[in-house]
Amino acid sequence: MRNPSILSTPPGSDRSARPTGATASSPVAAGAAPWGAGDTTMPAPLELPAAGGASSPAPARARPRFDACRIGVVLRTVLAVEAAVGLATLFVSASPADWLTLAATVTGGALPGTLLWLVAICAVKKPMARWPLQVQYAVGATVGALAGLYGCGLLRLTGVMVAAPWLASGLTVRASGETPAATTARLEELQQRIRPHFLFNTLNSAIALVREEPAKAEAMLEDLSELFRSALADPDESVTLGDEIALAQRYLAIEQIRFGERLRVRWAIDPAANDARLPKLLLQPLVENAVKHGVEPSPQGAKLRIRTERRGSKVVIEVVNSLPPLLWADQPLPRGHGIALANVRDRLRLLHDMQASFRAGVDQDHYRVRIDIPA
Repeated sequence: MRNPSILSTPPGSDRSARPTGATASSPVAAGAAPWGAGDTTMPAPLELPAAGGASSPAPARARPRFDACRIGVVLRTVLAVEAAVGLATLFVSASPADWLTLAATVTGGALPGTLLWLVAICAVKKPMARWPLQVQYAVGATVGALAGLYGCGLLRLTGVMVAAPWLASGLTVRASGETPAATTARLEELQQRIRPHFLFNTLNSAIALVREEPAKAEAMLEDLSELFRSALADPDESVTLGDEIALAQRYLAIEQIRFGERLRVRWAIDPAANDARLPKLLLQPLVENAVKHGVEPSPQGAKLRIRTERRGSKVVIEVVNSLPPLLWADQPLPRGHGIALANVRDRLRLLHDMQASFRAGVDQDHYRVRIDIPA
C-alpha cells in the first residue's frame, strides 16, 4: 500500500523545493500554510509608518529676500563696481599711468556710493523681507540709483566729472559720427566775430608805443605779427593748449609794455595739460577781457593769474583777475563784458559739446573764469 502523503502531493510538484531543517519558528513548521498552498489571493502590501511616528505635513519654504548683509554679497558688489570703473576709465586714458590715476580718482567717488547703498539696504533688511521679491529688487535698484548720483556728486565736486557720464558718452558717439554743416558755419561766424575786435585792440596798443619807445615797439610788433598770423589762420583748425598759452604770453608781453607795473601776471602752467585741444583764439580773449576790465579801470592796476592743470581725463583752465574795489562793489558787469564770455562759451560747446564746461563770475574781489575740457 502506498503512503498517503505521497498520494496527496500534487502532480508535477518538486519535493526538493521544500525547505529542509525548518525550525519551529518557521510558518511551515508552525502549521501555517504558505501563500499559494491553498489561497489564491495576494495579501495587501504593508504600509510602513513615516519616520518619527505619525505622518506630518511638509514645512513651508521661507520667502526669498534681497539680502545685502552677507559678506559674499558685499564682496561681489564691490568687485563688480571696481570692474566697471576699471573698464570705463580704460577707454578715456592715454597711458597705463593715466589709467591708474583716473581709476583711483573715480574709485574715490564710486566706493562711498557703493558702501552707502550696501548700508542702506542692510538697514531695511527686516521690513523688506515681508515684501514680494520683485518689490525688494525694485527698492534695491532705486536706492542704488540714488547712491550712484551721490557718487557722481562727489566726482563733480572734485572736478573729475563735468557732466553726466552717460550723456557725455552719447554726445561723443553722435559727434564722432557726423559733423553738421550748421555747426561748422556757426563756428566760423563766431571766429570772424572775434578777429576784428582782437586785432583792433592789439594794434592800438602797438601804435601807442611806436613814437615813445621804438625798441620796445619793435619787440611788440614782432609779437603782433605772430598774433596776426594766428588770427588769420584757418578758423576750423583746433590748436593745443600749449599753443594758446604761447599766444596769450605774446599778447600779455604787448600789454606789459603798455601798462608797465600796473599789470602783474602770474603763470601756473601744468605741462601735462598742454596737449589738450581747444578752439583757436580761445584763451587770448579771456586774457584780453581780464586786462580790459581789471587793469584799465584801476589806477593801481590789477593782478592776473593764468593756471592750467590736468586732473585725470580733464584739463582745467583758470583765468583770474583782481577787480577795482569801488567800481565793482555794487555795479553790474560793464557792457560788452558778457559778450566775449558768451562767445567763448559757444565756441567751446561747438567743439567739445557736453564734455566741456564753462563757468564765470565774481568771487569776492576777483573775477574768475574756469574752463574744463577733455585732456
